[in-house]
Amino acid sequence: MMKTSELMGWGRYPRRPGPLGQPRDERQLSAYVGLGGVVARGNGRAYGDAAIGAAATVDMRALNRMISFDPETGVLVAEAGVILGDVIDAYLPRGWFPYVTPGTKFVSLGGAIASDVHGKNHHSEGSFGAFVDWVDVMDAEGQVQRASRHENPDLFAWTVGGMGLTGVIVRAAIRLRPIESAWIKQETIVAKNLQAAIETFESAKSTTYSVAWIDCLASGADLGRSLVMLGEHAGAAELPHQHRLRPFDSPVRGKKSVPFDAPGFALNSLTVKAFNALYWRKGQRAQGTSYVDWDSYFYPLDAVLGWNRIYGRRGFLQYQCVLPLSASKVGLTEMLQETARTGQGSFLAVLKRFGAQDSKFSFPMEGYTLALDFPANARSLALLDRLDAITVAHGGRVYLAKDARTAATTLHCADPRATAYAQMREETGLSTQFASAQSERLLL
Repeated sequence: MMKTSELMGWGRYPRRPGPLGQPRDERQLSAYVGLGGVVARGNGRAYGDAAIGAAATVDMRALNRMISFDPETGVLVAEAGVILGDVIDAYLPRGWFPYVTPGTKFVSLGGAIASDVHGKNHHSEGSFGAFVDWVDVMDAEGQVQRASRHENPDLFAWTVGGMGLTGVIVRAAIRLRPIESAWIKQETIVAKNLQAAIETFESAKSTTYSVAWIDCLASGADLGRSLVMLGEHAGAAELPHQHRLRPFDSPVRGKKSVPFDAPGFALNSLTVKAFNALYWRKGQRAQGTSYVDWDSYFYPLDAVLGWNRIYGRRGFLQYQCVLPLSASKVGLTEMLQETARTGQGSFLAVLKRFGAQDSKFSFPMEGYTLALDFPANARSLALLDRLDAITVAHGGRVYLAKDARTAATTLHCADPRATAYAQMREETGLSTQFASAQSERLLL
């Protein structure tokens, strides 16, 4: 039984009413797939309209069993509705952690695979899909097919990063990494501008984790000033004395929440500029080496439940692109200059280095990726059109898991793989059975 619900992504823009069903088993899931025009939805952490079905949406959160774990290989078999944070809660105390994690632990495994999420270690270890051994995918007839690099390899390659448009991911086998503690040895480096930030990333390519907060409103000689945070999983023997006896114990962070939608006037160029200046000064004092618990290092925003409400009822837009290595400095400079010129600053500006990746349709390429958040309004939409033009001009791509407004012509111009993906879906009949609001907008 489906009920009509108002559906939205984490950005709360756009909003779209539509039928929503929550299957409890594969039989119910097959019945929903038979309706056509459906897309699976995990925990709703895609920012835009990727997890809103063109005709109906299937909520996978009830299919959330962890089925098996092999302590010799670190392979976990679990259903698609399992939340990544639950995997961490279950296996970190045993000495295991996901090889790749995005900036929130509140994503489903199915969503992580469909988006082929990346983390702070893409430059060194790749995306989430690199550590997926196989997936079980329900096809248009309601049959489940297993796909891996050796069995149904084309289905596997299109599914990882395919935004849920090859079928419904039912379960998967993923690999976890062995760790010796719940702590990250972090080094904070102050980079006075974009050039210094890029030089820091390039000199730290052998470091497992690297990420930068970037002040997107700084200009002139300070353009792109950043706090670069490098990290490694800390060995038990190197921990400060107070943590060595219980290396997997870490502080339980108190959860804060945003209880109501912030008024629209609260976010403006003055408040963002003040926040960025304060954060910059705080980061300068924190430079050097420290030990940070896993939750604080990987998921700082998860400590504030409902943080997306700070942008108000109208929601917000996240823009994430990647530029090829050869064009990154010039393209990022143009983007930061344009953002600073408009005053549409972002609290959450993040810069990361990507390594090389060969894939059918996944987002990453070798180069630099920039993510920016803006309130959903006409000025932001106009700015993002200009950022699109810069991205395309420099051979870059946009990240569909964050996208809520890119035009189809922009996507297909920036990424010719999109046209090949759309053709494959049309030829195999997938385009009728599996469709999202995003796939319709982007002509996928």
